[in-house]
Amino acid sequence: MLAEMPEVSELHPVPDAHVPVLVFKLCGVSIDLLYANLAHVVIPDDLDLSQDSILHNVDEQAVSSLNGCRVTDQILRLVPNIPSFRTILRFMRYWGKRRGVYSNVIGFLGGINWAILVARICQLYPNASPSMLISRFFRVYSQWKWPNPVTLCHIEEGPLGLPVWDPRRNFRDRGHQMPIITPAYPCMNSSYNVSTNTRYLMVQEFTRGYEICQVFIISE
Repeated sequence: MLAEMPEVSELHPVPDAHVPVLVFKLCGVSIDLLYANLAHVVIPDDLDLSQDSILHNVDEQAVSSLNGCRVTDQILRLVPNIPSFRTILRFMRYWGKRRGVYSNVIGFLGGINWAILVARICQLYPNASPSMLISRFFRVYSQWKWPNPVTLCHIEEGPLGLPVWDPRRNFRDRGHQMPIITPAYPCMNSSYNVSTNTRYLMVQEFTRGYEICQVFIISE
């Protein structure tokens, strides 16, 4: 159906990926459309993806696909000030790209990682202005005792028995260098690609960012 639409170009399905995706451009805008196969005969218009029951009788790929929406919605429920959160997230994504530390594929951080890190700062300083939140972001994460995880809420075991991030029980989870845990069930480490070297580089960049912020604060 997409291939027959004149507005769609550069269509590339990737069905065997960890998260099945259709990559294409719609009217020149790049789109990554995730796919999930649900255990429903008919998909209702008012389908609530936030309910854990949506994950019943679906495979691991579908769980990963659905968690994209579920995590995003849960983040917005957990931050105290959504406008401030969005402002800081735009800034941090721009900053990360400019400093060369924005890429999940090569071991740095991707969009969801930055969103969770920003959301945690918003939780810690709910009444701070956006400019102050930026300074706090750099200070907190330049001094964070990794690999202690960044979480937005308690990690729930959940009703469906799906595996969640738990380094006490899962040997693989113990090797994660910079755990940034998704807030929706099943809670996962969204930054499993981070290595010791890329974590070191990011901490160096956070430290540099904090030092620059301090210079501006002192000058004012």
